[in-house]
Amino acid sequence: MSQKVYITGKLVSKEEATINVYDHGLLYGDGVFEGIRVYGGKVFLHEEHIARLYESALAIRLPIPMSTSEMIDAVEMTVKENGIVDGYIRLVVTRGGGSLGLDIRKTSDPQVIIIADTITLYPEEIYKNGMKLITASTIRNHPGALSARIKSLNYLNNILAKIEGIDAGSPEALMLNHKGEVAECSGDNIFIVKDGVLKTPGPDAGILEGLTRNAVMKIARESGYEVKECVLLRHDIYIADECFLTGSAAEVVPVVSLDGRDIGEGAPGPVTLELLEKFQAFARS
Repeated sequence: MSQKVYITGKLVSKEEATINVYDHGLLYGDGVFEGIRVYGGKVFLHEEHIARLYESALAIRLPIPMSTSEMIDAVEMTVKENGIVDGYIRLVVTRGGGSLGLDIRKTSDPQVIIIADTITLYPEEIYKNGMKLITASTIRNHPGALSARIKSLNYLNNILAKIEGIDAGSPEALMLNHKGEVAECSGDNIFIVKDGVLKTPGPDAGILEGLTRNAVMKIARESGYEVKECVLLRHDIYIADECFLTGSAAEVVPVVSLDGRDIGEGAPGPVTLELLEKFQAFARS
């Protein structure tokens, strides 16, 4: 079956999916997006993702040319048309075509793009044996310059950190904020486990409050674990019993070392493996 891509009102083949080269989403990274998982043919946390998309758009004064219910229907249709049972959705809204220059008043026709496909972010052995992380020299954008709560198309900050990780032999990289505190990784949120307590940076650390992050926090609390949002330093990760990442594409990923230093026993810990199993059961329920 030929893959279909939704572009502002219609489904077209992947090969025919195009946008205006004067679109400010392309020229300036002016737009917003969501990455959403599909489990068993069901769009995971669908309404929550759509709500965040519209909040991001509102924050950058980008009018989305359809209602939230129409957007939900368009996503569902795209998933169905592509026969996606377990997969990934990339939902993008661009500013639209305009002239050269930053003036949004000269743009028109924001584009809604929905891609539904399969994804394998990390190899299976990482979930089995754990991931080795490094700390990137690239820090998170200062929240006074760009709010981390806006999931924008300008992802260069994250890409540069990702490059550092890959160059060091790791598929991810830890990012600190402007105060030298732990923020998140290039595409995932981070947790540690210390003495049975889960700890993760809070929103004031300059993180995107991931929906998978929030789901894992809820699952952990329902499982009897204490969960704290607090300031974390690299020191806290170095001395942690366990560490793991969360993300829509990544799900729950064990981390076994940071900067060449083993975390805990240097293997995926029991709390991490329990939460991974419970998250997968929740996502597919």
